[in-house]
Amino acid sequence: MKRLIIFFIMAALLAGGCGNREPGNILLEGTEQEAQSQTEDSPEAGQNQMEGSSEAGRNQAESSSEESRISKQEENMLYVQVSGAVKEPGVYQLAEGSRIFQAVELAGGLSEQADPDRINQAECVQDGQMIYIPAAGEQEPERASEDPQSGDGRINLNTATEAELMTLPGIGAAKAGSILAWREANGGFGQIEDLMKVEGIKDGVFAKIKDSVSVD
Repeated sequence: MKRLIIFFIMAALLAGGCGNREPGNILLEGTEQEAQSQTEDSPEAGQNQMEGSSEAGRNQAESSSEESRISKQEENMLYVQVSGAVKEPGVYQLAEGSRIFQAVELAGGLSEQADPDRINQAECVQDGQMIYIPAAGEQEPERASEDPQSGDGRINLNTATEAELMTLPGIGAAKAGSILAWREANGGFGQIEDLMKVEGIKDGVFAKIKDSVSVD
């Protein structure tokens, strides 16, 4: 009886050992097939990756080119102030080489009170220029007979032209235009310290020019 039991146990052990081999073979075969599939697919995946990198490079180049073009356009722009007998006075941006009539168009055109014959609308504009359109019957400021410099050689802020203001240290076209615009908007300078109310003129600039200007 004991021998019979031992025989059955050994037979069961042998049967279990044979059965374990088959799953191992299946796993091995599946792994080999997966590796082969990945090897076959890898050239196509590499090609897709190269195509994606190439497209990204083209997009970056186009973006850089567009940014460069916009930057160059901005460098060629200038700003002018249009005031007087126009519908929408203000500061406007124009391309370099533009004419006064184009600035007037940006300002909404001439108002009904404008006297267009008193200004050369074909004249080229300059950066920082103030374009004033006089009204019909408006009296011209008596500046032709006035010396923009006082007896001691100082520049009169209330009668000086843009070119004359630009002779002052630290005053370029933009700041000279701002001085003229402030003078026009506020009816002139009451004292030289009013210069510090002009946009772009702070303590440092004022200190350089205060002894060279007057309001007389």
